[in-house]
Amino acid sequence: MESARCKAFIESVERGSFRAAADALGYTPSAVSQLVAALEKELGLTLLIRSKKGVTMTSEGAKLAPIVRSYLAREKEMYELASEMQGVSIGNLTIAAYPSVATTWLPEIVRTFQRDYPDVQFSIMEGIRAEIFKHLDDHVADMGFMAYAEPMDYEWTPLAQEQIIAVVPEDHPLANAKAYPIADCEKDDFIMTSWGKDIEIQNIFRKHKVTPNVKYTTYDTPATLAMVRMGLGVTFANELAAQYWNEHLVKLALDPPENVEFGIAYTSKEHMTAAAKKFYDYAIKYIREKK
Repeated sequence: MESARCKAFIESVERGSFRAAADALGYTPSAVSQLVAALEKELGLTLLIRSKKGVTMTSEGAKLAPIVRSYLAREKEMYELASEMQGVSIGNLTIAAYPSVATTWLPEIVRTFQRDYPDVQFSIMEGIRAEIFKHLDDHVADMGFMAYAEPMDYEWTPLAQEQIIAVVPEDHPLANAKAYPIADCEKDDFIMTSWGKDIEIQNIFRKHKVTPNVKYTTYDTPATLAMVRMGLGVTFANELAAQYWNEHLVKLALDPPENVEFGIAYTSKEHMTAAAKKFYDYAIKYIREKK
């Protein structure tokens, strides 16, 4: 049974005439009439009563219409599923992310995603904010997992709030305190991550009119925390970045407290690949369930 004949029949029924059905389908009225006639011949039944006022269903047509609608719905479902499976199962995904996200959230999200789509290939590109922006600008990355800060020139989906903490050596004078005063980074040796371009931390300094005593600058948080553990200074980090660092250093809330919003940056949801859209959905589901 040709779906074009079924569509012509259902559109004629719903719109009351071959002309209206033709307008909806992009055919001529004559073509719609011929398609319905062909369906009637194929089934050996008269489905529509024709008149100058339009068309109405015969009793046979009324009985068959629900089945025809179901047939068309299943056909649509089949093509949508085939399209999705083709787009996702053989896709390639490039995810840009802060190292903190790449070592905490992403492994579990990727693992869950790969259970359902094992043939999708991944590239995880760790980087600081400027690098993620460049990957998005160059259309190298499908999306970027990062912290929100102005300016944000991409579409943005928030995922979770993470606390900003101070990390100090275990022999620091405030190691047993409940919080670390933000102003104290003016007197302590301070270790700055992201080559000194960590905009989330810089915004905290600007907000509180504090100039940290920057003694060392590193690229990523693991190197920074390793230096803190050796007693070389203190640092600020989001809680996510310091999640797996718990030995020979102390984590303290800031005084006053500060948080940062993590989320997904992307150029356009509309133009994401099928694999990217599906991974985006998996990421949101994972974080919402985790929180």
